[in-house]
Amino acid sequence: MRWRVFFYVPNLIGYMRLALLLVSWWSFNHPVWFISCYVTFIILDGFDGFAARWLNQVSEFGAWFDVAIDNIGRSMLWSLLYDWGHFISSLEWLVFVCTHASMGGDWKKNLQNSPWFVRKTMSNGFKNLLGAFAISGLHVLPVWLYGYHKQVLTNNFMLPLKLQWFAMAFLISGRLFCMTVELWCIWIHILFLVKKETKGKD
Repeated sequence: MRWRVFFYVPNLIGYMRLALLLVSWWSFNHPVWFISCYVTFIILDGFDGFAARWLNQVSEFGAWFDVAIDNIGRSMLWSLLYDWGHFISSLEWLVFVCTHASMGGDWKKNLQNSPWFVRKTMSNGFKNLLGAFAISGLHVLPVWLYGYHKQVLTNNFMLPLKLQWFAMAFLISGRLFCMTVELWCIWIHILFLVKKETKGKD
């Protein structure tokens, strides 16, 4: 039955992650609750992919759902942190639409003609130095900024300000690097649309 995919274990984990986001949103001004729920939300992102491969429950819906949940989480956090946070959120949703609309769940495999840094970043499922650098900026930066603004890093973790700023600079660099990859994905989609338009007129 086609409805069975909604009950795959990886997708059940996705529903749990959405519930954690709701609690995170509700407890935004309560750092202990927020960080506990949001960090658990991030950690579970690694488990759904593992469960999909281990249980042979890989699906197009699951691949789409996983990335959509990630985007919802980061959009929520960026928008709550800053008035301009929706710009970063919009970029991430634009990339999501471009990659999944033109290439589907296997979009990472269809970038063989990309610049070396794009291929290297995405190789082995981002499990390499450049991939980790980009992912740190994508996922960790907004959480770090939350900890900085809510003074969790100072009051709870006793981190010196210089260390906080150094880590912030590193994570911002990772986010900027990630942005170059995102912009390339958007450009590839634009070329895909133009090529499709040209073929339609031939």
